[in-house]
Amino acid sequence: MLDIAGLHRPGLMPVSFALPSGACIAVRGPSGAGKTLLLRAIADLDPCEGNVSLDGVNRVSIPAPSWRRQVSYVPAVSGWWADTVGDHFQNWSAAAPLLAHFKIPEDAAAWPVARCSTGELARLALARALATQPKVLLLDEPTGALDDETTAAVEAVLLDRIAQGAAALWVTHDTAQAARVASRFLLVEGGAVHEAAQL
Repeated sequence: MLDIAGLHRPGLMPVSFALPSGACIAVRGPSGAGKTLLLRAIADLDPCEGNVSLDGVNRVSIPAPSWRRQVSYVPAVSGWWADTVGDHFQNWSAAAPLLAHFKIPEDAAAWPVARCSTGELARLALARALATQPKVLLLDEPTGALDDETTAAVEAVLLDRIAQGAAALWVTHDTAQAARVASRFLLVEGGAVHEAAQL
């Protein structure tokens, strides 16, 4: 269970909600409304105030690297710091089944990052995050750069992981996708976050 209580930062008004294990909340709202700020605040990537806890343990008592392994933020545009794809994975072989589901060939480990398309980088970043077995996924438009077929494949993997007990906060601009993946919905407008009956 991820518990958020009075979390706020510049551009994000205080927000409180709970995200149980095995659940997905879809987050929607116009561009610039504060959706990414919310995910980054939960991931402890930016200065913020309020209380965030995981399974009853407050974030302040968990070292930041450990927190981010358990509560994994997958940005809309991922970061790449080495020349080849495989250098960004702790264990490429362990990630191979995920990569196969995401239609990434096994020899992609040797690819230069520069040769990858936007969609390939999005799938690789998602596989990189999932490979660490996080308890919570903070997904910032994870299928925004993908075609319909690949979107369906990614959704299937993520929904399977949620069914196994992971929790997800899933930002999407696609109303149909929100209805497919989530049973609860948050709407972000002007930095204010509130629960909505539907989107």
